[in-house]
Amino acid sequence: MKNIFGKFNLIDIIIILGVITALIVGILTIKHFRQTADKQIEATSKITFQVFLRGVTVTGEEFPIKPSDKTFITIRNVPYTELNVVEISSSPRQSAITSAKASEQYILIKDPAQPALFDAIVTIEDVAKITKDGAVVGGNKIKMGLPVTLEGENYKFNGTISDVRVTNDADIKDDGENKEVG
Repeated sequence: MKNIFGKFNLIDIIIILGVITALIVGILTIKHFRQTADKQIEATSKITFQVFLRGVTVTGEEFPIKPSDKTFITIRNVPYTELNVVEISSSPRQSAITSAKASEQYILIKDPAQPALFDAIVTIEDVAKITKDGAVVGGNKIKMGLPVTLEGENYKFNGTISDVRVTNDADIKDDGENKEVG
């Protein structure tokens, strides 16, 4: 026993244990005892998600993002692809002031101190892989609170995802097209 360990040093033993571990994991994967990432995908479906843009400064006449436009999306600082804008609602920043009417405690008015500051909700549509943990787009789980960047010809806004909805369409066949960029 001492002669066997005398011929091998610590690095040799670590390499041998690593190879044995890799073989065991490979065998368990082939025998379906271990589930790989592609087996976890349950379906492919259309999703819509809303991106909340807080405190966007726009001094022009109209908000730069329009419904049916395309916007390039970056998820967690990783460029993804250009997606369709389904809907947008934007409103100027408002302030609450006390009301003179007894029936109302306060009223909302456009904030005169910040006339060019807007809050917006942009609804975007995409095709996602549906897993047990939720929708996956561009290798990222799309969940509320995820930071994203919307970029167009004349804008680049940072926001967070505020809602995710899986459309109840029939499963979409994966044509092998990969929308990821980068």
